[in-house]
Amino acid sequence: MPTRPVTATLFPAETTAVPRFLELLQRSLAQGSFVKLALGKYHGADTTLQRVLVRTLALRGTTGLSFVYRHTTKDLTRNLPAAEALTAIAAAVQADFDHAHLLTSSHDVQLARSRKGVYTLRVGKLADAAAQAPPPAPHDRPKHRQLDITTPFLVELGVTDAQHRLIPQMARKWKQINKFVEVLAHALDDAGLASASALRVLDFGSGKGYLTFAVHDHLQRRGIAPDVVGIELRDDLVALCNGALQRLGLQGLRFEHGDVRSHASAGVDIMIALHACDTATDHAIHRGIASGASVILCSPCCHKQLRPQMRSPKLLAPMLQHGIHLGQQAEMVTDGLRALLLQREGYDAQVFEFVALEHTSKNKMILAVKRAPPSAAQRAALQVQIAEIKAFYGIEEQCLETLLTPPSTR
Repeated sequence: MPTRPVTATLFPAETTAVPRFLELLQRSLAQGSFVKLALGKYHGADTTLQRVLVRTLALRGTTGLSFVYRHTTKDLTRNLPAAEALTAIAAAVQADFDHAHLLTSSHDVQLARSRKGVYTLRVGKLADAAAQAPPPAPHDRPKHRQLDITTPFLVELGVTDAQHRLIPQMARKWKQINKFVEVLAHALDDAGLASASALRVLDFGSGKGYLTFAVHDHLQRRGIAPDVVGIELRDDLVALCNGALQRLGLQGLRFEHGDVRSHASAGVDIMIALHACDTATDHAIHRGIASGASVILCSPCCHKQLRPQMRSPKLLAPMLQHGIHLGQQAEMVTDGLRALLLQREGYDAQVFEFVALEHTSKNKMILAVKRAPPSAAQRAALQVQIAEIKAFYGIEEQCLETLLTPPSTR
């Protein structure tokens, strides 16, 4: 659908502009033509609030609106029935926001307030997108996705709208979720868990729960009874996710406040930790090993521990004098040592690109599948490799190795 209007009508008077805008908004909701609404140029009391995005949402059998409040460091979601939502929007456009952009299936509507407090409303009729867009080529085929786009939790978390259409801003997240489920599916097969009747999963740093909900959904679709727990430090995100799963009526899924460094975990089948910062990844891997997890999935982030310890070998010093190269080297050494330590503990470990860099800057994944314990000779050989790498770079301590070493032998 083109964003530029073919025709535009101007309503400059405040007494006409605001009521007309609200009338068009209400009509689009009643007719089912509402696509999205964005409120911008905020000037209220909350200095961290940047803008508000509004979309439709299936709410207790009726259509409501979901508000995503974009703050500097976090997003907050609030879901309201249509009537309450319209009241909230009316108050917002007349008090705290100088710009409102409504997009419907047929019109582009923009309400703006000048510095002098004068409102201007532009209503543009969109051209027929279907007439301008070329038909798909005969060989075009829809991409196979691990996750059904009509899955209800995608609407609840704001990945799709009430009509199960992908929200454009969530396209990258949609790709990440599907790639993760694809990796998980292969790991289940490789670990011999595909025929399990039930599986317990811990997801450390679950955030907004995109992947946690996806894991729960995938296990259910495979006929496996899920016991999935999302562990998150931020109370507001725990409440957000628990509210979503309660509205969806999901069983075998819950979110808890907790820290990977202190959370008690036993009898875990799958341990997940995506974007756990710095040594939190080491603690998560250690929790997975200690709890006997058959599958460990990590996407490391913020490799800070080894970089200040690393002494550049003479041969590599000219290359590692550049900060970006030293950072990349520290990342490679950190995750390489983690993989070797996992192998020493009886896991097959792989380090690979999770999704392309164009979709996320945190694109590396460590996948470990539990095997038979290595022999004493194999374990000793791996320990020699670990020690040699540490000595080569002058590394005195690596967190995961420390956690795996009994206190009496440290």
